[in-house]
Amino acid sequence: MVKSRKPKHGDVLKRVEHLFDEADMVFAKDKQLANRYIALARRLAMRVNLRLPSHLKRRYCKFCYSYLKPGINLTVRLNNGKLVYYCHECKHHFRMPLHNK
Repeated sequence: MVKSRKPKHGDVLKRVEHLFDEADMVFAKDKQLANRYIALARRLAMRVNLRLPSHLKRRYCKFCYSYLKPGINLTVRLNNGKLVYYCHECKHHFRMPLHNK
């Protein structure tokens, strides 16, 4: 019986979080490299069918896949009980509902 060599979700999640942290550190110096780290993290997560946690999903644009930093290339607004993220790279916006806890 041959064991599968497919990586475990926990290992992949750690690697994806590490790539997001690297993108955060290098963003001020090189935006293209930060965007490359995000692309690698997305591809790695898709390879094992890993659903990204919400705190990671909000750190990149769903349309142009660029790393987002509030105040630099992202505007965050509150509108009718929803968070509205506006990407300055591709000029798209996306809304997320706020949940009352």
